[in-house]
Amino acid sequence: MKKNKKRRGVWIFSILAILIIYMWANNTSLFTQSSGEMKFLAHRGLAQNFDISKVEWNTNTSAIIYEPEYPYLENTLESMRVAFAYGADVVEFDIQLTKDGKLACFHDYPLEYRTDGTGEIADYTMDELKLLDVGYGYTADGGKTYPFRGQGVGLMPSIEEVFNEFPDKDFLIHIKTDTAETGKVLWSYLSKMSKERLAKITVYGSNKAIEYLKGQYPELRAMNKDIMIKAFLTYEAIGWTGYIPEAVHNTEFHLPLKYARFLWGWPERFIQRMESVNTRVIVVNGNGDWSEGFDSLEDLKKLPQGYNGYVWTERIDKVKLVYGVLPSIQVYYST
Repeated sequence: MKKNKKRRGVWIFSILAILIIYMWANNTSLFTQSSGEMKFLAHRGLAQNFDISKVEWNTNTSAIIYEPEYPYLENTLESMRVAFAYGADVVEFDIQLTKDGKLACFHDYPLEYRTDGTGEIADYTMDELKLLDVGYGYTADGGKTYPFRGQGVGLMPSIEEVFNEFPDKDFLIHIKTDTAETGKVLWSYLSKMSKERLAKITVYGSNKAIEYLKGQYPELRAMNKDIMIKAFLTYEAIGWTGYIPEAVHNTEFHLPLKYARFLWGWPERFIQRMESVNTRVIVVNGNGDWSEGFDSLEDLKKLPQGYNGYVWTERIDKVKLVYGVLPSIQVYYST
């Protein structure tokens, strides 16, 4: 009896050892060569920054900006233009549905945070929104001065203007309006694009809008909270085998770096697996509560050596200069 128990124990130990070795060998990046370079996503283009530690869910971030180093305002064509000029691989921007069924590029729900208007985007037509000053509310000294007041009139773009201005660029579109109608309006633009162009579009945000878009075009790279949770849990359950579950296909992982290390195959093998099923991997800084960027050389040093996925940044001008990229643009710095 004792011999049988001992033999059974040896078998169990051997099986567990083989399983552990298999899991390690199947998920280690030691034998995986990374290809390509790190890629950068510029959050809302190149915009005014602020102390992320002071932010709550309802914080008016335009009222707590740092002393401006350049004149660019978030979600404007110029902020996107300059971000691409600095070498951004992807630019993120926000959209909301207007009163006349168009899509305006603007982040905040209250217009009074940044503009000289009141109410919300849905209260106005696109033409009416063009009359607002999107630089009106920015201040770095508690309201003593407003350095961009009067300079942002007419700068809120429609999504049509963005697509016309940048017909071949890579975008991450954040849907802020949680309605299926927003998805329908967005699809009216995306449906006219070629497959090659759609491959450069990723959409995230509103559950209802994303559900509508995925119903129209399942291959669209899209993510909402439900998709993200399902993809993460499913991959954690069976990803160690090397199998890539359907829930992970055609989406995007926004990963705080501190948690990414727990994903099977992180970093190189995981990124290769995701790329093979049209899923993008973007790491954000901090704990994931907010869209905190990798904005300096010190931030970039936190990343695994040889990391070749996407990095979220608020300062594409700084991180690209670290890599020796000199833009052919005029940049305005305060003295």
